[in-house]
Amino acid sequence: MATILHAQNPFLEAYDTPYQTPPFNKIKTEHYEPALLEGMKRQNVEIEAIINNDEAPTFQNTIVALERSGELLDRVAEVFFNLIEAEADEAMQELAQVLSPALAEHSNRISLNEKLFTRIKTVYEQEYGSLTGEDKMLLQKTYDGFVRSGANLAGEAKEKYRTLTTELSRLTVRFAQNHLKETHSYVKVVTDQQQLEGLPESALESAAQAAKEKGVEGWVFTLQAPSYIPLMTYCADRALRKEMYMAYQTRCSHKNECNNEEIVKRIVNIRMEIAQLMGYRTYAEYVLRKRMAENCTNVYKLLNQLLEAYLPTALKEREEVQAFASRMEGRNFQLMPWDWAYYSEKLKNDRYQLDAEILRPYFELSKVKEGVFGLATRLYGITFSLNKEIPVYHPEVEAYEVFDKNGHFLAVLYTDFHPRETKQSGAWMTAFKGQWKENGEDSRPHISITMNFTKPTENKPALLTLNEVETFLHEFGHALHGMFADSTYASLSGTSVYRDFVELPSQIMENFAIEKEFLHTFAKHYQTGELLPDEYVSRMVEASNFNVAYACLRQVGFGLLDMAWYNRETTFVGEVKPYERASWKQTQILPFVEEACMSVQFSHIMNGGYAAGYYSYKWAEVLDADAFSVFKEKGIFNSEVADSFRKNILSKGGTEHPMVLYKRFRGQEPTVDALLRRNGIKE
Repeated sequence: MATILHAQNPFLEAYDTPYQTPPFNKIKTEHYEPALLEGMKRQNVEIEAIINNDEAPTFQNTIVALERSGELLDRVAEVFFNLIEAEADEAMQELAQVLSPALAEHSNRISLNEKLFTRIKTVYEQEYGSLTGEDKMLLQKTYDGFVRSGANLAGEAKEKYRTLTTELSRLTVRFAQNHLKETHSYVKVVTDQQQLEGLPESALESAAQAAKEKGVEGWVFTLQAPSYIPLMTYCADRALRKEMYMAYQTRCSHKNECNNEEIVKRIVNIRMEIAQLMGYRTYAEYVLRKRMAENCTNVYKLLNQLLEAYLPTALKEREEVQAFASRMEGRNFQLMPWDWAYYSEKLKNDRYQLDAEILRPYFELSKVKEGVFGLATRLYGITFSLNKEIPVYHPEVEAYEVFDKNGHFLAVLYTDFHPRETKQSGAWMTAFKGQWKENGEDSRPHISITMNFTKPTENKPALLTLNEVETFLHEFGHALHGMFADSTYASLSGTSVYRDFVELPSQIMENFAIEKEFLHTFAKHYQTGELLPDEYVSRMVEASNFNVAYACLRQVGFGLLDMAWYNRETTFVGEVKPYERASWKQTQILPFVEEACMSVQFSHIMNGGYAAGYYSYKWAEVLDADAFSVFKEKGIFNSEVADSFRKNILSKGGTEHPMVLYKRFRGQEPTVDALLRRNGIKE
C-alpha cells in the first residue's frame, strides 16, 4: 500500500476539531496503515530513549515515560479498532488481518525488551515501598503487565510467546470477521403473510422496510436482534421459528470459509500454552490472578451457588411454560428451544396482561434518550448538548458535549443506535480517547455507546422494547464510568478496572428501568403524549422476575462453558460440539439441538476480552443488587448516594483495588443475598 504523504494524512496532523475529536470526515481507509506504522516508529524511538537514559532508573524517567509513550499509535488504533466493530467495510476487515499481527509484534517487542524490563524491575524493587496512591498502582500494574507478557521468559520460551501471541491476534480477528459475515449473509424473505401470523405491526413494518431496501417483495428477516427477536417471540408459524433459530444457532459451524470450529480449538490451545509458559496450570488461573474472584475455586463457588439456588425455580418455570403450550397445542406437544420465547411471552401476557408490544409506543427512542440523559442530570448534575460540528463516522451517529454540574466540560459522548451490515451485533461502550492528566491539564475522554436497536420505519419513529431500554441504561452506565474518569494515568482511568468489576456501573443502571419515578420522567405515548399508566408500571414490576431463574441458568451455563474452555491443562483435540454439550449440560433444561453451537460464535470469550471472565456478569450482578439496595433505601434519586457512587466507584477507575472501592461506598463486602431477594428466590 502506498504511503500517504504527511500533509494528506489527518492522523499525522493536529486535529482541527472540537475537543480534538477524530476528524472522521477526513479519515480514509488508506490513512490507517501509514499512520500506524509511523506511530510504531515513534514509540520505538521513545522506548530507545528510555532504555538508553544514562540516569539511574526512576519512577518518572522509566514508568511515567513508558506510560506517556505511543500517543500517536494509541490515537490511530483506537479509531481503527472501534470502527472495525461499528463501521467496517471489506477493505477495513482485510486491513485488520494485516495490521493486527503487526501491532501484536510491536507490543511484544516492548514487553519482551530485556533492557526496558531491567529498568522497570529496578524501579519496582527500589521505589515500590515509598510510592503511594496512583503512582504505586501504576508501578504495580506496569511491572505485573510485563511479567504477565513474558518479560521473565528466556530463550526459546520468549520466542514461543512471541509466535503464539502474534498468531492469536490473527485468529481473533478472523473469528470476529467470520461471525460478522455469517450474521449478515442470512436473509429470510417471506412472501406469504399467513406465515407471519402473530407478529405485531411494528415487526411487520420493519420487515417490509427491510424488503424494500433490498429490492424484494414481501418481508425480510435477518439475524440482527431487532429482526430476529420479534419473530421468535411472536410468530405463530413454528416451522419458520425453527428455521430462524437454526440459522441463528448454527452460525460459523457450517462447512464453509466462515466455520470457526478449528479457530476455536486453536485460540483455546494457544491461550493455554501462553498461560503454561508463564508458569500457570491453566489460562483461567493466569487470568484470575488479576480479577476480584482471584481464582477458579471462587468462580466455581459463585456459579454453583447460583445453580443450586435457581435450578429448582428454573425447572418449575419450564414446566409452567410447557403446560401452557400443551393447553394451546395438545398434551403431546414437546417444548423445543425455538418455542421458548413464543410460549413464554404468551404465558407472561396471560399472567400479567403485559404484552411487550404495548410498551413500545411509550419508549420512543428520542424520549428514552432524554430520560436516560435526564437521569444522569438528576443523579449527578451533568448536562448534554448535541454538537453537530463534531465529526461523526456515520450519518446516524450523534455527538454530544457533556458538561459537569459546575459547567466545566466533562466529555464527548457519541451515540450509535441502529443495525448496519458494517456493524457487529450486540451493544457496547468504548472510547475513542481516554482520560489522563499531564502538566496540570485534565485531558477529557471521548466516549461512545453503540447498540443495535429497532430502526424507525416510514410511518413510525424508533420504538424500543423494555429490553432495549435496559440495554441503553446498561451501556450508558459504562459511559458514565468513562466520562467521570478522574485519574492521572490513562492506563488506570475510566473502565480500566478488573473485568469482574467493570459491569457494576453498567448493571446498576438497569435497575432504574422499572422504577416508576424514573419512567414517569420520559415514558409518554409517542402519538398521544399520554404518560405510561401506573397500571402498566405495576405489571412491569410484577413481571420483572418472570422466568428469572431460566435467565440466570442461561448465564451460569455461559460461565461454565467459558471455564470449560479455559480451565484446561491439556491440549484440546476433540470436537467442539460434544465438548460444549458436556460442559454446560447441568444448566440446559430444554431439549438439546445437535446442530447448534455457541462456542463458534461466542465473541465475548473468543475475541471480546471475556476469556475466563464470562462469570463477571453474574459476579457484578451480585454487586449491583447489593449496591442498588442503598439507592432503594435512601431514594433512587438521592444525590448523596449518587455522589458517593461517583466519588468512590465511577471516578476512581483502576487506581485502587475494586473491593476497597466497593467497601468505601457500601460500608461492607457484598453478599449474594440481595440478588436472591431481588429475584424472589429468597425472602
